[in-house]
Amino acid sequence: MNASILFATTGRILCQLTRDHRTVALVLAVPALLLTLLYYMFESTPVVFDRIAIVMLGVLPFIVMFLITSIAMLRERTSGTLERLLTTPLGKLDLLAGYGIAFGLAAAAQAGVACAVAYWLFDLETAGSIWLVVLVAVVNAVLGVALGLLCSAFARTEFQAVQFMPVVALPQVFLCGLLVPREQMAGWLETVSDFLPLTYAVSALREVGGNSGTTSQMWADLAVVGGVAVAALVLAAGTLRRRTA
Repeated sequence: MNASILFATTGRILCQLTRDHRTVALVLAVPALLLTLLYYMFESTPVVFDRIAIVMLGVLPFIVMFLITSIAMLRERTSGTLERLLTTPLGKLDLLAGYGIAFGLAAAAQAGVACAVAYWLFDLETAGSIWLVVLVAVVNAVLGVALGLLCSAFARTEFQAVQFMPVVALPQVFLCGLLVPREQMAGWLETVSDFLPLTYAVSALREVGGNSGTTSQMWADLAVVGGVAVAALVLAAGTLRRRTA
């Protein structure tokens, strides 16, 4: 990768993102609004809210960033921008890393707003530090970015890109242990969940929620999530190719 090209690519993507005010509102406001909805749903049972909210602080960035990134990259492909970019000295890793950094920064802002609402407005209580929750949320959002970049290669329209969310994202939400403890699932479903990265993101968040400091399990879970994100970016690089000579 070339540092100057990477910096320019990241800046271009950030400029495109910030010019789209509706997308910025989606990134920053929607997780906070959904947490607000959860708070009033479980207002009479704050213990239940604490248990669900800390998990949602990781799940919501994953879903939002997956959806936004898959559509953004699809627009690059269908508009011919990607075709033109690949005729320049820009490398595939420069482009993908640029997306990862730009949307990673957006994810950090998103996680910061959501955590501020959860901790300071709704008095979310966790044994671990708020900064560890933000860290896990950002890593999980980067996973969403990586999977979004990969899935965009298999869509031809924005509608098709949206349809990948129930195929890729929602099964992970169902099987990560948020709705039903994994040990209570059918054996084959628990085995499937072992291969889903969101399972490890939820595990990391629960480690933060139940322990005052970092644990080896938390770092191991984060390593799995990060490793899957890197693997998805490598696979996505294979889908970036010129269609014309």
